[in-house]
Amino acid sequence: MTAVRITRTALTRGTLAALSGLLAGFASLAVAELASAAVRPEASPVTAVGGAAVDRTPAGVKDWAIRNFGEDDKLVLQLGIVVTLALFALLVGLLALRHRRAGSAAVLVFGVVGTAAAVSRPDSTGPADGLPSLLGAVVGAALLYALIGRLTRPRRIAGPEKAPQQKDENEEAPQREDEIEEAPQREDEKAEVDGQAPEQGGERENGQEDEGGWDRRGFLIAATAAAAASTAAGAAGRALNGRSGRNAAASRAAVTLPAPASPARPIPAGARLRVPGLGPFTTPNDAFYRVDTALVVPKVDADSWRLRIHGQGVRQDLEFTYRELLARPLTEREITLTCVSNEVGGPYVGHARWIGVLLSDLLREAGVKPPSRGGPADQLVARSVDGMTLGTPVEAVMDGRDAMLAVGMNGEPLPLVHGFPVRMIVPGLYGYVSACKWIEDIELTTFAAYDPYWVKRSWAREAPVKTQSRIDTPKPFGRPEAGTVMVAGVAWAQHRGVEKVEIRVDDGPWRPAQLAEQATVDTWRQWSYPWQATPGGHTLTVRATDGTGEVQTEKRTKTVPDGASGRHSVVVTVD
Repeated sequence: MTAVRITRTALTRGTLAALSGLLAGFASLAVAELASAAVRPEASPVTAVGGAAVDRTPAGVKDWAIRNFGEDDKLVLQLGIVVTLALFALLVGLLALRHRRAGSAAVLVFGVVGTAAAVSRPDSTGPADGLPSLLGAVVGAALLYALIGRLTRPRRIAGPEKAPQQKDENEEAPQREDEIEEAPQREDEKAEVDGQAPEQGGERENGQEDEGGWDRRGFLIAATAAAAASTAAGAAGRALNGRSGRNAAASRAAVTLPAPASPARPIPAGARLRVPGLGPFTTPNDAFYRVDTALVVPKVDADSWRLRIHGQGVRQDLEFTYRELLARPLTEREITLTCVSNEVGGPYVGHARWIGVLLSDLLREAGVKPPSRGGPADQLVARSVDGMTLGTPVEAVMDGRDAMLAVGMNGEPLPLVHGFPVRMIVPGLYGYVSACKWIEDIELTTFAAYDPYWVKRSWAREAPVKTQSRIDTPKPFGRPEAGTVMVAGVAWAQHRGVEKVEIRVDDGPWRPAQLAEQATVDTWRQWSYPWQATPGGHTLTVRATDGTGEVQTEKRTKTVPDGASGRHSVVVTVD
């Protein structure tokens, strides 16, 4: 019975020690979240460590994550960080049961990692960014030390006091039972001093058992109080950090976009095909793809936002407020955007009507000249409020295309997730070299002098959008009925336009598809093909030819370093 009792006590204490580690980790994160409200939301440890992990992840791994998790890749990363921290906390709790100080030190190490991640982020504002992680770790380490102390401190049960007995001075006192038990009692006390609980409970003077030799009641009270306080701290931190989001949303709600001085031409009626399974020509804002590295969407108050233009070839530095940009002549254009992480046939392409200020006008106002006219800068580096940097050829921005600082999307101010208050748009270039969201700084420099974020991670310096096409219907592994089956999709080659789309069934000849009317050379183009389907398995393949006569290549390449290439195909079974 004694052995069973010892084993049961050890298991209970081990479980509660692991729980202590988990509570310490939870308290660390909760206190850090609360502290980050006094610094900035991006300084919280999960965000900082997650951002640092994104920065150090190889391009191929990022590409895999986008391909498999899509726009949920950031959520998956954050969940992975939380699960990892939880497992770490459980192990630290078990370590602390045997080595109390070492366990608390491990929690402090976690704080050091969070601090290092926060201050090393591109958007770090200085050492203050590391304070939330450090403060949270100190609180977590102290809590773990206290909880483990409850598990390793024997519980003393007071008994009734015995009345003193009268005895003869010459009479030898008989040996008491508690003196016989003196050696085991000293062993218990030794275990307490060493920070370890005795393996079994002892008998006190009153004959009562100490229920396993540790303070169960004290532990439960302390653990419950810690959990409640941590939950309150975390909730308060969330609420306080949410203020910036509310301010940004309020400033966006107060915006009324002026009428454009140069409105977009209406989309031709013939540009929209009505084929079941084919998406709309204009992508709704809530369905527009989002691919970026921001674990927390920057929430920028338009009233405090500023944009600075400076660097080589700038005659005079310029700075603009949001209201000053809105007061300038605005240009409205139909432009299709494509992400470089888009696989052949992938979903990361979308079309919208954008309104903003032409970037070339601002650059000329600052005295900037393109390289073709003797300007010293050949690269425009755009910086986001979250520290992201994108490099764009100055020549492309100033060659007459509708490169702009966009303030509106599909008739409304930019959504927060798509760059409010201002983002950059350059038709014909992949987003990673042109579409800077939450932009706040433009620096004129050279490609030789500076490598932006993605170039440092093995992506190409310049990346014009490749000619691509996609089959939207029928879907892969679909089972259409025999007879006339409408095959349809989209093709794009921004700033060159799409001149032809062709379809091939199995290994047959290429057949011309019916093209919808082209809106502009900067938009995608819908197409359809009435296929006379026969029973059995078939492979449908599509290719496009752009406005320069270049035919979409059949050579398959990955997205790194300058976008995927190849032809999209789907396999179907005709019933």
